Amino acid sequence: MVPSPTLLMRALLGLLFVTNCLPAAQSVRLRSYPQKGRTFYPLEAEFVPAALRTNSVALPAGNITATVRASDGAIWLGTTQGLMRLDYSASERDRFQFLAGKRYLPDDMVEQLLPDEAAGIWARTRTGVAHIEFKPLTLGQKAQIFETRIRARHDRYGLVADSELVVPGDTSSNRLVDSDNDGLWTAIYAAAECFRYRVTKSPEALLNARKSVEAMLFLEEVAGRRGFPARSFIRKGDPMPQGGEWHWTADGRFYWKGDTSSDEIVGHFFIFSIAYDLLPDSDLKRQISATARRIMEHILNHGYALAGLDGQPTTWGWWSPQKLVEEPDERALNSLQLLSFLKTAAHITGETRYEAEYRKAAWEFHYADWITRLKDFRQELNYSDEELAMLPIYCLFEYEKDPALLKAYRKAADCWWQNIRREANPLWSFIYLKGCPGAEVDLSAAVWTLYRFPLDTIKWTVVNSRRHDITWAPGKDRSGEREAVQLLPPDERPIMRWNSDPFVIDGGEDGRGEDDGAAFLLPYWLGRYQRVLVGE
Repeated sequence: MVPSPTLLMRALLGLLFVTNCLPAAQSVRLRSYPQKGRTFYPLEAEFVPAALRTNSVALPAGNITATVRASDGAIWLGTTQGLMRLDYSASERDRFQFLAGKRYLPDDMVEQLLPDEAAGIWARTRTGVAHIEFKPLTLGQKAQIFETRIRARHDRYGLVADSELVVPGDTSSNRLVDSDNDGLWTAIYAAAECFRYRVTKSPEALLNARKSVEAMLFLEEVAGRRGFPARSFIRKGDPMPQGGEWHWTADGRFYWKGDTSSDEIVGHFFIFSIAYDLLPDSDLKRQISATARRIMEHILNHGYALAGLDGQPTTWGWWSPQKLVEEPDERALNSLQLLSFLKTAAHITGETRYEAEYRKAAWEFHYADWITRLKDFRQELNYSDEELAMLPIYCLFEYEKDPALLKAYRKAADCWWQNIRREANPLWSFIYLKGCPGAEVDLSAAVWTLYRFPLDTIKWTVVNSRRHDITWAPGKDRSGEREAVQLLPPDERPIMRWNSDPFVIDGGEDGRGEDDGAAFLLPYWLGRYQRVLVGE
């Protein structure tokens, strides 16, 4: 139990917090970094070097089938299971690189290698030829590639949508589909555009941000029950969804998805906070304020829960103290979320009621204590929960000034950081630094993740479990998957967002989908906005 602290205690806690955070914020100066690109050709294509058309194949040594030195001095090894690149002049993280699967090769049986004149490699396999190139790009240039991709293949009525590829690997065959978390994924992208706008004053960024924020606001409008946002929606005439709880609007124009979860509310309040503070549009701010008020009223009027059309709490939309006593695994996480929702709503709307309810939840309902006891309550490690904690933590560190509550929030962030720190996750690293700029964060690792985030976000199947350099963790994750001990580079792992386990190193969908890339855009532009990242 956490009693309501005295003013003296709050002052002492505040002094401790400030003392812990006094060191200057860290930063990293960005540079160009070689990004991998590949092009496939049939062996007979005119662009393929003639030397690859011979039938001479290096004699295998073990599973090594070919070796060659590239023009930059790196050693390439062709194998029966992909390509290896060795460069002992590179930093330790980039010294050894493994390229396999259709992200890089027509098939993994490499028969012949030939260097090009710009540090790249031609690789002949059993079924074709891959030209793998290394093109130096700034992270800003890389971001523009993802921006273009989202506009071309992931914009569904302003929502950032999943893209299915009817023909595996062929992006011209993309088909936009709804998902359970259209609101959350759109919030990630819209927040990136808000930060981009404040850093660059780009009219394009402002336009993109407005469009996606308006789509988020429409989720609360389309459900027909103000204060209850839909998970997603489709228009009449769109392909019908396959599953979930769906309802037609009264006019029959829209089909909206219910059973809205805490994930979606996290996304809504995260983008409401950022867009309200950073965008210049006064009318949009009024819409955000009104929508935030209605959602918050709904949650309060239903006992700290989202109530569906049947009047009952949705499957995952609950934050009441009674429910959290029954569900200890969600106690620290959902307490943190509710405090963040209330604090953000109080800031956006100016309603004193929300501030009073916020302090009541923090002290009388003991949420300020519960959020600091993650290790006591958590029964299994869920990487999606890290996302659902760190986004609310951002808002709390943005608005809270009370020393005692700041102390609790920093302790809560420390609890989540204990596992996160090994992930080299740039988004969580930058949010953690926002709460305490003097914390020990390996920013070079976080930036390395951005450098190595693959340009190709097609969901190719990736199999790393056959590698001999993998050390396996004891046991399996919550889904029964094996986990590696070491963190592989993002461009050697299955494509993922930040709600997935980066230590599960096999996966993919055989090229039947494409990720939007907003998982790169948000940490990049947040880092630029916070000046943790210097330059482009």
